[in-house]
Amino acid sequence: MINHKITFHLNNTKKIFSIKFVSVLLISIPSAIIADYFNIPLAWFLGPMIITSIAALSGLKIMMPKIMLSFILIILGLHIGNYIDQSLFNQMVDWIWTSLIMLIYIIICILVVAKYLKKFASYEEKASIFSAAPGALGPLMILAENEKTDLSQVATSHLIRLIIIITVIPFIIVNNTDNNVLLNDDFNYLAQNHLNLILLIIASLFFIFVFDKIRIPAALLSGTLFASGLLQITDIASYKLPDETVNFCLLILGASVGCRFAEKTVKEIANNSLHSIVATTILVILGLVAAYVATLFVETNILTLILSFSPGGIYEVAVIAIAFDLDPDFVAFHHIIRLLFILFTVPIFLRVLEKIKK
Repeated sequence: MINHKITFHLNNTKKIFSIKFVSVLLISIPSAIIADYFNIPLAWFLGPMIITSIAALSGLKIMMPKIMLSFILIILGLHIGNYIDQSLFNQMVDWIWTSLIMLIYIIICILVVAKYLKKFASYEEKASIFSAAPGALGPLMILAENEKTDLSQVATSHLIRLIIIITVIPFIIVNNTDNNVLLNDDFNYLAQNHLNLILLIIASLFFIFVFDKIRIPAALLSGTLFASGLLQITDIASYKLPDETVNFCLLILGASVGCRFAEKTVKEIANNSLHSIVATTILVILGLVAAYVATLFVETNILTLILSFSPGGIYEVAVIAIAFDLDPDFVAFHHIIRLLFILFTVPIFLRVLEKIKK
């Protein structure tokens, strides 16, 4: 589970130089280069994700420092912030309908997948609801712990789902679009006002702190997006990070997914794999249906809509949207909305379940 708070405690900083994190880099960088050599889509994400997953399940002591992940998520937010302008807010009126479709999609997902997991995988009722929700693993784990639910089932279900989705999506995009990973060699990055970058970082840290205090989901991303959009629209500051930094974001996020298996066993994964694959298939099919319905309300690339309705992985999906230039602002907005809806609907499902039992 990712802790979305930024902590600059000395011990957290020291973890960047720990053997466990250095090991992650030592195996991730070569795996990304090899994957890139064989033209695997999103090589700098999939290579590290696969190798760290194998390493973690094999017993290698690896970890992803929270401070490093926090840093990467801020970079991700600044990248998406470049897409925010006044015209974006004019488009958001049309997004009300896709947001409503998102809410209906989430409710149907929980009803259908929870029923499957309870009947065929013998999940306890609450565990089936937490496992069926299309995303929001971090907050759901906190809720599941409070409800004294099987945390292992919930976490493993979401992790297997994330691995499947993030592995499949790049191949779908590559086979259905001419978009390549962004590399803009013409832009003069050094000619920018670098003071703007400092202002953006300070503003981002401020709004991340505020958003975290008022419990807005994905505070690291949403806070940075808000700061970046505010400063850019008001012409106070704007800054374009080198597109090559996308590869570094991909590597760290890919490795962080694999590191989440550090406390899992092969037996535990195997026991949940079959039903997790079926549950993921159901969620993906429902997501595709939702994406198709959304095309009736917005003139947006179908691949962008598929990313927006993919069940889970807000940061991972956001970086894919950036890498393939598929409306990252649209995708990030809908995943943040999805998190809000999940945090709103899951407790309602739990309360209804309690009333039924009474």
